[in-house]
Amino acid sequence: MTTSRHRLVLALSLTGLIILAVTYSTLSSRSADAKPANTAAQATPVGVAAVISRKVMDWRDYSGRLEAVERIDIRPQVSGTLAAVHFRDGAIVRQGDLLFTIDPRPFEAELARAQANLAAAEARVAFTASDLTRSQRLLADNAIARRDYDSKENAAREAAAAVQGARAAVDSARLNLGYTRITAPVAGRVSRAEVSVGNVVAAGAASQSLTTLVSMAKIFASFDVDEQSFLQYINPARASKNSSTPVYLGLGNETGFAREGRISSVDNRLDASSGTIRVRAVFDNTDGSLLPGLYARIRLGSGVEHEAVLIDEKAVGTDQDKRFVLVVDAANRTAYREIRLGAMQDGLRVVESGLKAGERIVLNGLQRVRPGDTVAPQELPMAFISGSSRRSS
Repeated sequence: MTTSRHRLVLALSLTGLIILAVTYSTLSSRSADAKPANTAAQATPVGVAAVISRKVMDWRDYSGRLEAVERIDIRPQVSGTLAAVHFRDGAIVRQGDLLFTIDPRPFEAELARAQANLAAAEARVAFTASDLTRSQRLLADNAIARRDYDSKENAAREAAAAVQGARAAVDSARLNLGYTRITAPVAGRVSRAEVSVGNVVAAGAASQSLTTLVSMAKIFASFDVDEQSFLQYINPARASKNSSTPVYLGLGNETGFAREGRISSVDNRLDASSGTIRVRAVFDNTDGSLLPGLYARIRLGSGVEHEAVLIDEKAVGTDQDKRFVLVVDAANRTAYREIRLGAMQDGLRVVESGLKAGERIVLNGLQRVRPGDTVAPQELPMAFISGSSRRSS
Protein backbone atom coordinates (compact mmCIF):
# COMPACT_ATOMS: atom_id res chain seq x y z
CA MET A 1 0.00 0.00 0.00
CA THR A 2 2.75 2.38 0.87
CA THR A 3 4.71 1.42 -2.21
CA SER A 4 1.73 2.09 -4.47
CA ARG A 5 1.24 5.51 -2.88
CA HIS A 6 4.90 6.39 -3.44
CA ARG A 7 4.64 5.39 -7.06
CA LEU A 8 1.55 7.56 -7.49
CA VAL A 9 3.27 10.61 -5.93
CA LEU A 10 6.33 10.05 -8.13
CA ALA A 11 4.20 9.77 -11.23
CA LEU A 12 2.34 12.97 -10.38
CA SER A 13 5.64 14.81 -9.72
CA LEU A 14 7.07 13.70 -13.07
CA THR A 15 3.90 14.78 -14.84
CA GLY A 16 4.09 18.22 -13.18
CA LEU A 17 7.73 18.63 -14.18
CA ILE A 18 6.91 17.74 -17.76
CA ILE A 19 4.05 20.26 -17.82
CA LEU A 20 6.33 23.00 -16.38
CA ALA A 21 9.03 22.21 -18.93
CA VAL A 22 6.58 22.39 -21.83
CA THR A 23 5.10 25.65 -20.53
CA TYR A 24 8.55 27.25 -20.11
CA SER A 25 9.57 26.16 -23.57
CA THR A 26 6.41 27.64 -25.07
CA LEU A 27 6.78 30.93 -23.23
CA SER A 28 10.45 31.21 -24.19
CA SER A 29 9.60 30.59 -27.81
CA ARG A 30 6.89 33.23 -27.74
CA SER A 31 9.23 35.73 -26.04
CA ALA A 32 11.94 35.12 -28.64
CA ASP A 33 9.44 35.64 -31.43
CA ALA A 34 8.20 38.87 -29.85
CA LYS A 35 11.64 40.58 -29.59
CA PRO A 36 12.11 41.30 -33.33
CA ALA A 37 8.55 42.58 -33.50
CA ASN A 38 9.17 44.93 -30.57
CA THR A 39 12.48 46.04 -32.09
CA ALA A 40 10.78 46.67 -35.42
CA ALA A 41 8.08 48.66 -33.66
CA GLN A 42 10.71 50.93 -32.07
CA ALA A 43 12.01 52.19 -35.47
CA THR A 44 10.45 55.63 -36.06
CA PRO A 45 9.23 56.31 -39.61
CA VAL A 46 10.80 59.54 -41.00
CA GLY A 47 11.20 61.17 -44.37
CA VAL A 48 14.77 60.92 -45.65
CA ALA A 49 16.32 62.75 -48.63
CA ALA A 50 19.70 62.63 -50.28
CA VAL A 51 21.87 65.78 -50.25
CA ILE A 52 22.20 67.19 -53.77
CA SER A 53 24.95 69.12 -55.52
CA ARG A 54 24.80 71.41 -58.53
CA LYS A 55 26.30 74.58 -59.98
CA VAL A 56 25.05 77.82 -58.46
CA MET A 57 25.89 81.51 -58.56
CA ASP A 58 26.35 83.46 -55.33
CA TRP A 59 23.95 86.36 -54.74
CA ARG A 60 23.80 89.19 -52.23
CA ASP A 61 20.77 91.37 -51.46
CA TYR A 62 20.88 95.12 -50.76
CA SER A 63 18.51 98.00 -50.15
CA GLY A 64 18.60 101.20 -52.15
CA ARG A 65 16.63 104.06 -53.68
CA LEU A 66 15.62 104.87 -57.24
CA GLU A 67 17.01 108.06 -58.80
CA ALA A 68 16.23 109.82 -62.07
CA VAL A 69 18.87 109.62 -64.77
CA GLU A 70 18.04 113.23 -65.68
CA ARG A 71 16.35 115.64 -63.26
CA ILE A 72 15.82 119.21 -64.42
CA ASP A 73 14.50 122.24 -62.55
CA ILE A 74 12.61 124.32 -65.11
CA ARG A 75 13.39 128.02 -64.48
CA PRO A 76 12.66 131.07 -66.66
CA GLN A 77 15.54 132.60 -68.59
CA VAL A 78 13.76 135.94 -69.01
CA SER A 79 11.66 137.93 -66.58
CA GLY A 80 8.01 138.63 -67.27
CA THR A 81 4.41 137.74 -66.60
CA LEU A 82 3.47 134.06 -66.84
CA ALA A 83 0.82 133.91 -69.57
CA ALA A 84 -0.01 130.19 -69.84
CA VAL A 85 0.68 126.69 -68.49
CA HIS A 86 0.45 124.02 -71.21
CA PHE A 87 0.54 120.74 -69.27
CA ARG A 88 -1.38 118.81 -66.65
CA ASP A 89 0.32 118.12 -63.34
CA GLY A 90 2.25 114.84 -63.48
CA ALA A 91 1.87 114.44 -67.25
CA ILE A 92 4.27 112.62 -69.55
CA VAL A 93 5.83 115.06 -72.04
CA ARG A 94 8.06 114.64 -75.05
CA GLN A 95 11.22 116.54 -75.74
CA GLY A 96 10.31 119.95 -77.19
CA ASP A 97 6.74 120.04 -75.84
CA LEU A 98 5.62 123.52 -74.74
CA LEU A 99 5.36 123.81 -70.95
CA PHE A 100 4.98 127.55 -70.13
CA THR A 101 4.53 130.82 -72.00
CA ILE A 102 5.75 134.16 -70.65
CA ASP A 103 4.02 137.26 -72.06
CA PRO A 104 5.98 137.83 -75.30
CA ARG A 105 4.77 141.37 -76.12
CA PRO A 106 7.61 143.29 -74.43
CA PHE A 107 10.14 141.07 -76.15
CA GLU A 108 8.44 141.42 -79.53
CA ALA A 109 8.69 145.20 -79.13
CA GLU A 110 12.35 144.92 -78.19
CA LEU A 111 12.98 142.81 -81.27
CA ALA A 112 11.24 145.35 -83.48
CA ARG A 113 13.35 148.16 -81.99
CA ALA A 114 16.55 146.18 -82.56
CA GLN A 115 15.56 145.47 -86.14
CA ALA A 116 14.92 149.20 -86.71
CA ASN A 117 18.33 150.03 -85.31
CA LEU A 118 19.85 147.45 -87.64
CA ALA A 119 18.12 149.04 -90.63
CA ALA A 120 19.43 152.48 -89.63
CA ALA A 121 22.94 151.10 -89.23
CA GLU A 122 22.80 149.45 -92.64
CA ALA A 123 21.64 152.75 -94.19
CA ARG A 124 24.52 154.53 -92.48
CA VAL A 125 26.91 151.96 -93.96
CA ALA A 126 25.55 152.56 -97.45
CA PHE A 127 25.91 156.35 -97.07
CA THR A 128 29.45 156.27 -95.65
CA ALA A 129 30.54 153.78 -98.31
CA SER A 130 29.39 156.03 -101.18
CA ASP A 131 30.86 159.10 -99.48
CA LEU A 132 34.18 157.31 -99.14
CA THR A 133 34.14 156.39 -102.86
CA ARG A 134 33.67 160.06 -103.83
CA SER A 135 36.45 161.08 -101.46
CA GLN A 136 38.79 158.58 -103.09
CA ARG A 137 38.24 160.24 -106.51
CA LEU A 138 38.73 163.71 -105.06
CA LEU A 139 41.89 162.62 -103.28
CA ALA A 140 43.28 161.36 -106.57
CA ASP A 141 42.75 164.85 -108.09
CA ASN A 142 44.14 166.54 -104.96
CA ALA A 143 40.72 168.16 -104.53
CA ILE A 144 40.34 167.08 -100.88
CA ALA A 145 42.58 167.23 -97.94
CA ARG A 146 44.05 163.98 -96.65
CA ARG A 147 42.58 164.68 -93.24
CA ASP A 148 39.06 164.90 -94.67
CA TYR A 149 39.57 161.63 -96.54
CA ASP A 150 40.76 159.84 -93.37
CA SER A 151 37.73 161.15 -91.50
CA LYS A 152 35.35 159.72 -94.11
CA GLU A 153 37.19 156.39 -94.12
CA ASN A 154 36.89 156.19 -90.33
CA ALA A 155 33.18 157.00 -90.54
CA ALA A 156 32.69 154.09 -92.97
CA ARG A 157 34.45 151.71 -90.60
CA GLU A 158 32.37 152.89 -87.64
CA ALA A 159 29.19 152.38 -89.65
CA ALA A 160 30.21 148.82 -90.53
CA ALA A 161 30.95 148.08 -86.85
CA ALA A 162 27.60 149.59 -85.86
CA VAL A 163 25.87 147.17 -88.22
CA GLN A 164 27.51 144.21 -86.47
CA GLY A 165 26.37 145.55 -83.09
CA ALA A 166 22.84 146.07 -84.39
CA ARG A 167 22.73 142.54 -85.75
CA ALA A 168 23.89 141.17 -82.38
CA ALA A 169 21.13 143.18 -80.68
CA VAL A 170 18.58 141.66 -83.06
CA ASP A 171 19.87 138.17 -82.34
CA SER A 172 19.72 138.82 -78.58
CA ALA A 173 16.17 140.19 -78.81
CA ARG A 174 15.08 137.23 -80.93
CA LEU A 175 16.68 134.83 -78.42
CA ASN A 176 14.90 136.50 -75.50
CA LEU A 177 11.63 136.28 -77.40
CA GLY A 178 12.25 132.56 -77.86
CA TYR A 179 12.81 132.19 -74.12
CA THR A 180 9.21 133.26 -73.54
CA ARG A 181 8.25 129.78 -74.80
CA ILE A 182 9.59 127.29 -72.23
CA THR A 183 9.80 123.78 -73.68
CA ALA A 184 10.78 120.38 -72.26
CA PRO A 185 14.54 119.81 -72.71
CA VAL A 186 14.12 116.02 -72.42
CA ALA A 187 11.26 113.53 -72.52
CA GLY A 188 9.88 112.52 -69.14
CA ARG A 189 7.31 113.27 -66.45
CA VAL A 190 6.67 116.78 -65.14
CA SER A 191 5.72 117.67 -61.59
CA ARG A 192 3.05 120.22 -60.74
CA ALA A 193 3.21 123.85 -61.85
CA GLU A 194 4.69 125.80 -58.94
CA VAL A 195 3.63 129.22 -60.32
CA SER A 196 0.15 130.03 -61.59
CA VAL A 197 -0.77 132.20 -64.57
CA GLY A 198 -0.57 135.95 -63.94
CA ASN A 199 2.41 135.91 -61.62
CA VAL A 200 5.60 137.72 -62.53
CA VAL A 201 8.59 135.39 -62.77
CA ALA A 202 12.26 136.36 -62.60
CA ALA A 203 15.19 135.01 -64.58
CA GLY A 204 18.29 133.45 -63.08
CA ALA A 205 19.52 130.38 -61.21
CA ALA A 206 18.28 131.77 -57.89
CA SER A 207 14.74 132.28 -59.16
CA GLN A 208 11.82 130.07 -58.19
CA SER A 209 11.51 126.83 -60.13
CA LEU A 210 8.41 126.67 -62.32
CA THR A 211 8.33 122.83 -62.20
CA THR A 212 10.64 119.83 -62.29
CA LEU A 213 11.10 117.29 -65.05
CA VAL A 214 12.53 113.78 -64.67
CA SER A 215 13.42 111.39 -67.47
CA MET A 216 11.57 108.06 -67.47
CA ALA A 217 13.08 105.81 -70.16
CA LYS A 218 15.81 104.62 -67.78
CA ILE A 219 16.29 104.96 -64.04
CA PHE A 220 19.14 104.61 -61.56
CA ALA A 221 19.12 102.48 -58.41
CA SER A 222 21.75 103.57 -55.87
CA PHE A 223 22.83 101.27 -53.04
CA ASP A 224 25.77 100.72 -50.68
CA VAL A 225 27.89 97.56 -51.10
CA ASP A 226 30.05 96.17 -48.31
CA GLU A 227 33.78 95.88 -48.84
CA GLN A 228 33.88 92.07 -49.18
CA SER A 229 31.12 92.00 -51.78
CA PHE A 230 32.81 94.80 -53.69
CA LEU A 231 36.09 92.87 -53.78
CA GLN A 232 34.39 89.58 -54.64
CA TYR A 233 31.74 90.65 -57.15
CA ILE A 234 32.22 94.14 -58.56
CA ASN A 235 35.97 94.71 -58.70
CA PRO A 236 36.80 91.56 -60.74
CA ALA A 237 34.15 92.45 -63.32
CA ARG A 238 35.51 96.00 -63.61
CA ALA A 239 39.00 94.64 -64.25
CA SER A 240 37.79 92.23 -66.95
CA LYS A 241 36.36 93.39 -70.26
CA ASN A 242 34.65 90.05 -70.90
CA SER A 243 32.58 89.78 -67.73
CA SER A 244 29.92 91.81 -65.97
CA THR A 245 28.23 91.78 -62.59
CA PRO A 246 24.60 90.58 -62.81
CA VAL A 247 22.20 92.89 -61.00
CA TYR A 248 18.42 92.64 -60.56
CA LEU A 249 15.75 94.89 -59.07
CA GLY A 250 12.53 94.36 -57.14
CA LEU A 251 10.16 96.92 -55.62
CA GLY A 252 8.93 96.95 -52.05
CA ASN A 253 5.57 95.33 -52.90
CA GLU A 254 7.13 92.56 -55.01
CA THR A 255 8.50 89.20 -53.91
CA GLY A 256 11.01 88.57 -56.69
CA PHE A 257 13.61 90.43 -58.73
CA ALA A 258 12.00 90.69 -62.16
CA ARG A 259 14.03 93.57 -63.67
CA GLU A 260 17.53 93.06 -65.01
CA GLY A 261 19.99 95.94 -65.21
CA ARG A 262 23.69 96.70 -65.32
CA ILE A 263 26.20 98.47 -63.10
CA SER A 264 26.42 102.07 -64.29
CA SER A 265 28.99 103.57 -61.93
CA VAL A 266 30.97 102.89 -58.76
CA ASP A 267 32.12 105.61 -56.39
CA ASN A 268 35.82 106.53 -56.37
CA ARG A 269 36.33 105.78 -52.68
CA LEU A 270 35.19 103.47 -49.90
CA ASP A 271 33.49 105.12 -46.93
CA ALA A 272 35.79 104.15 -44.06
CA SER A 273 33.17 104.95 -41.41
CA SER A 274 30.59 102.51 -42.79
CA GLY A 275 32.87 100.13 -44.70
CA THR A 276 30.72 100.47 -47.84
CA ILE A 277 31.03 101.92 -51.31
CA ARG A 278 28.27 103.61 -53.29
CA VAL A 279 27.19 101.73 -56.42
CA ARG A 280 24.66 102.80 -59.04
CA ALA A 281 22.88 100.47 -61.46
CA VAL A 282 20.68 101.48 -64.41
CA PHE A 283 17.42 99.78 -65.39
CA ASP A 284 14.98 100.15 -68.27
CA ASN A 285 11.74 101.93 -67.34
CA THR A 286 9.74 101.85 -70.54
CA ASP A 287 6.43 101.37 -68.70
CA GLY A 288 7.13 104.26 -66.32
CA SER A 289 6.37 102.17 -63.22
CA LEU A 290 9.69 103.03 -61.56
CA LEU A 291 9.61 106.46 -59.93
CA PRO A 292 12.54 108.35 -58.37
CA GLY A 293 12.61 107.97 -54.60
CA LEU A 294 11.01 104.52 -54.45
CA TYR A 295 12.55 101.87 -52.19
CA ALA A 296 14.48 99.32 -54.23
CA ARG A 297 15.58 95.77 -53.41
CA ILE A 298 18.76 94.93 -55.26
CA ARG A 299 20.18 91.46 -55.91
CA LEU A 300 23.84 91.39 -56.92
CA GLY A 301 25.48 88.28 -58.40
CA SER A 302 29.06 87.04 -58.53
CA GLY A 303 28.87 86.30 -62.26
CA VAL A 304 30.70 82.95 -61.84
CA GLU A 305 29.03 79.60 -61.12
CA HIS A 306 30.51 77.05 -58.74
CA GLU A 307 29.58 73.62 -57.37
CA ALA A 308 27.56 73.75 -54.14
CA VAL A 309 25.87 71.34 -51.72
CA LEU A 310 22.15 72.09 -51.25
CA ILE A 311 19.50 70.94 -48.77
CA ASP A 312 15.94 71.81 -47.82
CA GLU A 313 15.75 74.15 -44.82
CA LYS A 314 13.16 71.83 -43.23
CA ALA A 315 15.99 69.40 -42.48
CA VAL A 316 17.93 71.96 -40.41
CA GLY A 317 17.69 71.99 -36.62
CA THR A 318 18.86 74.65 -34.16
CA ASP A 319 21.08 73.90 -31.19
CA GLN A 320 21.63 77.25 -29.40
CA ASP A 321 23.78 79.16 -31.91
CA LYS A 322 24.54 76.09 -34.02
CA ARG A 323 22.79 74.54 -37.01
CA PHE A 324 22.66 70.77 -37.45
CA VAL A 325 21.09 67.93 -39.40
CA LEU A 326 20.56 64.24 -38.58
CA VAL A 327 22.46 62.02 -40.99
CA VAL A 328 21.09 58.51 -41.64
CA ASP A 329 23.76 55.81 -42.18
CA ALA A 330 23.51 52.48 -44.01
CA ALA A 331 22.10 50.79 -40.88
CA ASN A 332 19.34 53.44 -40.70
CA ARG A 333 20.75 54.95 -37.52
CA THR A 334 20.80 58.72 -37.07
CA ALA A 335 23.87 60.80 -36.23
CA TYR A 336 24.22 64.48 -35.21
CA ARG A 337 26.09 66.62 -37.78
CA GLU A 338 26.85 70.32 -37.30
CA ILE A 339 26.74 72.35 -40.53
CA ARG A 340 27.45 75.88 -41.71
CA LEU A 341 24.77 77.42 -43.93
CA GLY A 342 25.10 79.80 -46.85
CA ALA A 343 22.62 81.72 -48.99
CA MET A 344 19.32 80.54 -50.47
CA GLN A 345 19.42 79.15 -54.00
CA ASP A 346 16.17 78.28 -55.82
CA GLY A 347 14.39 77.54 -52.55
CA LEU A 348 17.23 75.40 -51.16
CA ARG A 349 19.91 76.37 -48.68
CA VAL A 350 23.60 76.18 -49.55
CA VAL A 351 25.66 74.15 -47.06
CA GLU A 352 29.14 75.61 -46.88
CA SER A 353 30.55 72.85 -44.65
CA GLY A 354 29.46 69.70 -42.82
CA LEU A 355 27.80 67.65 -45.56
CA LYS A 356 28.68 65.91 -48.80
CA ALA A 357 26.51 65.22 -51.81
CA GLY A 358 24.71 61.89 -51.64
CA GLU A 359 24.49 61.65 -47.84
CA ARG A 360 21.02 60.95 -46.49
CA ILE A 361 19.50 63.30 -43.92
CA VAL A 362 16.21 63.39 -42.03
CA LEU A 363 13.90 65.71 -43.94
CA ASN A 364 10.54 65.17 -42.21
CA GLY A 365 10.09 64.12 -38.57
CA LEU A 366 13.21 65.74 -37.13
CA GLN A 367 11.39 66.35 -33.83
CA ARG A 368 10.50 62.66 -33.41
CA VAL A 369 14.03 61.22 -33.44
CA ARG A 370 17.28 61.73 -31.58
CA PRO A 371 20.90 61.03 -32.52
CA GLY A 372 21.55 57.29 -32.34
CA ASP A 373 17.92 56.25 -32.94
CA THR A 374 17.05 53.64 -35.52
CA VAL A 375 14.60 54.93 -38.09
CA ALA A 376 12.38 53.51 -40.79
CA PRO A 377 13.37 55.75 -43.74
CA GLN A 378 10.84 56.86 -46.30
CA GLU A 379 12.82 58.11 -49.30
CA LEU A 380 11.82 61.59 -50.48
CA PRO A 381 13.24 63.90 -53.17
CA MET A 382 15.04 66.99 -51.93
CA ALA A 383 12.61 69.88 -52.44
CA PHE A 384 13.38 71.97 -55.51
CA ILE A 385 11.74 75.17 -56.72
CA SER A 386 12.28 75.65 -60.45
CA GLY A 387 13.31 79.05 -61.79
CA SER A 388 16.29 81.31 -61.50
CA SER A 389 17.51 82.32 -58.05
CA ARG A 390 18.06 85.89 -59.24
CA ARG A 391 14.28 86.28 -59.52
CA SER A 392 13.23 84.35 -56.42
CA SER A 393 12.78 85.91 -53.04
